[in-house]
Amino acid sequence: MKLTFWGAAQTVTGSKHLLELDNGKRLLLDCGLFQGRRDESAEKNSNFGFDATTIDAVLLSHSHIDHAGLLPKLWREGFRGEVYTTHASYDLCSIMLRDSAHIQEKDVDFVNKLRRRKGKPPVEPLYVMEDADGIMEQFIGVSYNHKFSPVEGVTVEYRDAGHILGSASMVVTVQEGGKTKKLGFTGDIGNPGRPILRDPAKMEDCDWLICESTYGGETHDPPSKSKAALEEVIKRTYERGGKVIIPAFAVGRTQELVYAMDQLENEGRLPSLPVNVDSPLAVNATGIFIAHPECYDADLREYMRTDPNPFGWSRLHYIRDVADSKALNVEDKSMVIISASGMCEAGRILHHLRNNIEDRRNTVMMVGYCAEHTLGRRIIEKRSHVRIFGEKHPLKAEVVVMNSYSAHADEPGLLDFVGKLDRERLQNIFLVHGDPKRQKKLKAALTTEGYRGVVIPHHGESVQL
Repeated sequence: MKLTFWGAAQTVTGSKHLLELDNGKRLLLDCGLFQGRRDESAEKNSNFGFDATTIDAVLLSHSHIDHAGLLPKLWREGFRGEVYTTHASYDLCSIMLRDSAHIQEKDVDFVNKLRRRKGKPPVEPLYVMEDADGIMEQFIGVSYNHKFSPVEGVTVEYRDAGHILGSASMVVTVQEGGKTKKLGFTGDIGNPGRPILRDPAKMEDCDWLICESTYGGETHDPPSKSKAALEEVIKRTYERGGKVIIPAFAVGRTQELVYAMDQLENEGRLPSLPVNVDSPLAVNATGIFIAHPECYDADLREYMRTDPNPFGWSRLHYIRDVADSKALNVEDKSMVIISASGMCEAGRILHHLRNNIEDRRNTVMMVGYCAEHTLGRRIIEKRSHVRIFGEKHPLKAEVVVMNSYSAHADEPGLLDFVGKLDRERLQNIFLVHGDPKRQKKLKAALTTEGYRGVVIPHHGESVQL
């Protein structure tokens, strides 16, 4: 069988790996949207590198847009096979893919207004709502620790990856040429000790492993420090009359932040200010979190004995309406605004940044990884000026970066996860979903630990397994 890396190769976005079997069947592991430089994103998101109609099934690790966001385009180009994912990911994708289509349509409308003023031709969205609805008809929900067969001669088992609600690592078992071959795929591995979700489960032993490498060479601050650090930032900004603007993924990060503030509120440590979750997707996603308590860790279940709603209190407002969203930028009072997307590449967060980053009273708090060439990365780098909707803005607001909220395992966490596998059986580890410098550091660490055949594939590279 042949494995080709069509995404997340030497970059932290656009997860997409094609597995071609000797019997002619073709499986796609993830189908994610690439986020980065506009021209590069347009090129990679427009061209899969393969014919969508030839794919028999998709094995989806989780619902984040950089792993699932091109599924509607796959359907648009003729894919009619099944998409297998966990039940929670199924529910999340049902809102996230529609939201992605809506955002693309609206953002293209806004950008085209600017382009018309400059005499430039209009641009088209990658896909529309009809495509998102179409691909959801192909989804099949499966349970953790339950083997299923997407195509003849193949069985797959998903295990809890502890990254976001419903996230999974997987082992694909192939019966081929009288042999049993096992390919593992980590998806995104969670950061142990984080609130709400369980820690990552051990993966089944395998012959080859596709492993994420987002934080190679890095060690996170302990998750236990997150709540106190959040409290400090909010209080400091509140005292100078500013707003805390938090770009956050609508699924996972937003719920963690709300849960932490719910705890601060119950403990009397949260300043008396409104907290706004300004993302229709985050509002819907929080409802799905509430509907899947089977994914909670023991600490959250215990907390809910005294507070049955860990995602709400009197001064927390979930905002859907566009007019209410715009009103937040008119109000000149201290508040917290949590809005998507986490990499600041689309959605309402762009408008909040556009209206608030030039005020020194405000704080932009970055709580997750941002790929190179995204607006989020430029803010993390504290550039003097950043472009939003093509226009330059001076970055005067305070910028706070908190990696303790990361949903990804750091290097020690990744080494611990891989270290539970049978290293004598493991022939190759393919490092994906990482910037090259991070991947080189993780490769060196794995080599030092005695692993052989650690490979950093490039975009479009194929290997025979």
